[in-house]
Amino acid sequence: MEAYTDFAYVYDTFMDETPYEKWRDFIVGIIEKYGISKPAKGLQQDSLKEEQNLILDLGCGTGTLTEMLADAGYDMIGVDSSPDMLELAMEKRDGRGHTTLYLLQDMRMLELYGTVGTVISVCDSLNYILQEEELGQVFKLVENYLFPGGLFIFDFNTVYKYQEVIGDTTIAENRESCSFIWENTYYPEEAVNEYEVTVFVQEGGALSKCYRKFAETHYQRGYTEAQMRRLLEAAGMKIELVLDADTLAGTTDKSERIYMAARCMKEANV
Repeated sequence: MEAYTDFAYVYDTFMDETPYEKWRDFIVGIIEKYGISKPAKGLQQDSLKEEQNLILDLGCGTGTLTEMLADAGYDMIGVDSSPDMLELAMEKRDGRGHTTLYLLQDMRMLELYGTVGTVISVCDSLNYILQEEELGQVFKLVENYLFPGGLFIFDFNTVYKYQEVIGDTTIAENRESCSFIWENTYYPEEAVNEYEVTVFVQEGGALSKCYRKFAETHYQRGYTEAQMRRLLEAAGMKIELVLDADTLAGTTDKSERIYMAARCMKEANV
């Protein structure tokens, strides 16, 4: 079943404890230290300057982080393969009065009209790419659309997390108007985690005893730091930063999620 269809409309409910503000501050800090993108200030007359200041959110989902970065003054583009997620993202954009461009695209076939100064991809979006060769193609597309000197910031769940932490576990959570059951199955040979999400959504108001049930099946692949390093270097990017996402310190063999930042090394054609 296609991921993030019905589930898109309860996604924000179950992600309400996600530290988006910390993610935003972390990303802004990395851009300020290593990047070339700057917050937009008035109209930009130089087309190259416009491209340099753009940020692409790859796998933007419902646009929560995308619009937070727009709040901070950045010019944003959001790309996602789920029309349902993008519908919610555009509602957030319109409610905040931003001009974020949202594009319905598979990141493996990314196509932009120009370059951007920064590409971000968080909340394990890259783990949905199940073939290493296809992830390598995504990295090459990112490099192609990065402004010279631009930065690629992303996170990913590790093999250790899927194999030792959440593999073959069942997670359940109940909220006031909806609940879910999340059943994990880990396949070690492929390093792929399958999770079946069953959701129950209350319909007809707070006093209703009527619930609608739907289910989706998702697949994510765990990657190692070594794999990511190799793919980034093969795409022509220089690694600037590698951190354990939980400790913001150096990674270990028990890191569950890793942050990486890599720079586009191509030279500008002036």
